[in-house]
Amino acid sequence: MTKTVPFTSASITYREAEVDGVKIFYREAGPADGPTIVLLHGFPSSSRMYDPLIPLLTDTYHVIAPDYPGFGHSEAPSTNSYSYSFEALAASISAFLDQLKIERYTLFMQDYGGPVGFRMALAYPDKVQALIIQNANAYREGLGPKWTNIAKYWQDPSAHPEQLEGFISLDGARQRHLGNTPNPERYNPDAWIDEHTMISRPGQREIQAALFYDYRTNVESYPLWQTWLRDYKPSTLILWGRFDPSFIVPGAQAYLRDVPDAELHLLDAGHFALDEATDEIADLTRDFLARTLRQKT
Repeated sequence: MTKTVPFTSASITYREAEVDGVKIFYREAGPADGPTIVLLHGFPSSSRMYDPLIPLLTDTYHVIAPDYPGFGHSEAPSTNSYSYSFEALAASISAFLDQLKIERYTLFMQDYGGPVGFRMALAYPDKVQALIIQNANAYREGLGPKWTNIAKYWQDPSAHPEQLEGFISLDGARQRHLGNTPNPERYNPDAWIDEHTMISRPGQREIQAALFYDYRTNVESYPLWQTWLRDYKPSTLILWGRFDPSFIVPGAQAYLRDVPDAELHLLDAGHFALDEATDEIADLTRDFLARTLRQKT
């Protein structure tokens, strides 16, 4: 049953904070004294991917959506001056939240937001009130067939440059959005064209190559993240676009092994489910947070 979701963009602001010498761009909205939701974006996107969702939350929630270093409007220092790894991204975003004096939050994690968010959660478990997981994988069974060839790149990058080229290409960005959807006409091509333009800027190839290679550490870390989930049993909402060819449905279902009380919703959408299921995601998010955060106050 579809609910009426209030819409307001009146409080949205666009800001920068300097964290350890790197300027972090972020979108902020909603009441400063409301429960905080931190929106962690995926590849090759930025906080802009949450533009459809933010106004549907800001009547109640304090929303923070940063761009990682090297992404979107955040500063992109060279690979000689910033170590582009998921560990470094997580440390930067944690330091950014500390600077904003955000002590407790819900993590909304999509794609790259998963490895960033899980590292933050392991480092600061007491800060995490809840998890919302949208096609952010933490299980080997969630890796689609394409990952077999990507693993070859991790073993010998120089022997498989085609894997990186496909990953950062315009067609790669397009396919991450469309996936296997039966409704391609519902997808705005501006999304992948703008994303590809952003990651085609000078220096970006080196940045994205470093992170693409470092992604192997995420797969290696899956058992650690799963142990954390079993130990802490965080309140968890799983929203999974079923047409995602990168992170397939068994990866969503696997979360229930470690967090049996998690809520799982398979959506008729792709990897970037907000492209096609904005209202549904907003409704499910609001309902989940209203129940979850009320229980924790």
